[in-house]
Amino acid sequence: MELKRLGLALALSSVIFAGAAQAQQNDRFTLRIGAMDADASSELTANTTFMGQDYRYSQDFDFGSNEVSPRIDGTFRFSERQRLVFDYFQYDKENTTTLDRDLSYDVYTIPAGSFARAEVEFTLASLMYDYAVVDTDTFELGLQIGAEWAKLDGKLLAEAGPYRYEDSDQEDGYAPVVGARFTFTPTEKWLINLQGQYLDADWGDFGDYDGSISRANAAVEYRFTPVFGAFVGYDWFKLDARRGGRDGSLGLDHRFKGPVAGVSFSF
Repeated sequence: MELKRLGLALALSSVIFAGAAQAQQNDRFTLRIGAMDADASSELTANTTFMGQDYRYSQDFDFGSNEVSPRIDGTFRFSERQRLVFDYFQYDKENTTTLDRDLSYDVYTIPAGSFARAEVEFTLASLMYDYAVVDTDTFELGLQIGAEWAKLDGKLLAEAGPYRYEDSDQEDGYAPVVGARFTFTPTEKWLINLQGQYLDADWGDFGDYDGSISRANAAVEYRFTPVFGAFVGYDWFKLDARRGGRDGSLGLDHRFKGPVAGVSFSF
C-alpha cells in the first residue's frame, strides 16, 4: 500500500511539474528590457599592392573601459510551436588618446598634447520567425530564419600641432539571418534560454562591404510572479567587415562580449 501511495505521489508531482513548466513556455508575449556591460575589442587589417609588392597591415586596439549598452528582446507566440523573436542592441563608445611627450621620427616631430579621438556606434536589430522542431513539457528546440539590420558609424578626429584631421563614415544594411534556440524550463519559476545567430553580408544589402555577423547568448530568468521576472546572462557578438577597392582592401574584426541583466514582463 505504501509503495502504491508513493508511486501515485510521484506521478502526480511529475504532472504538476510538467504543467507548471509548460505554462511558462506558453506565455503569449514576453518583453525583456536590460543592459549589457559590453567589452569591445577590434583588429584593423589592410592590404594593398604598390610597385608590384604586396603590403599588409594588422593592428589590435580597444576602446578603453567597458560601456553599458541597452539591450531589448521579446517573443510573441502565435501558436503552440510558432513564435516571432525580436532583438535590439546598441553600442556607442568614444575614446581619446593624448601624447604626454614629443614623439619624433626621422625629421618629423609630433608635439606633446597631440591627440586622436575615435567614436564608434554599432546598432543591431533583428526579427526572426522561430519554429519549435522539438516541443516537450520542459524544453524546446527552435530553428529560426528572419532579417537583421545592422549599422556601423565611425568618426575620427586628430590634431597634431597646427594640423587637424577629421573624417567619418557610416554604413548600414539588412540581410537574411539564420539561428537556433534552446529553451529549458525546469520549474514554474525558472527558465534557461540559449540562442545563436549568423548573418552573411553577401546575402543582403550592405553596399561595398563583405563579411559576417555572428552572435551567441545565454540567459537565466526567474519569475517572481507570472507577469514579472528578472534575468541575467551573457552576450557575444562578432562583426567581421571587409571593404574592397581598386587599390586594396580594409577589414575590421570587431567583437563585443559581456554580462547582461534586466527585467522581464510576460502576458
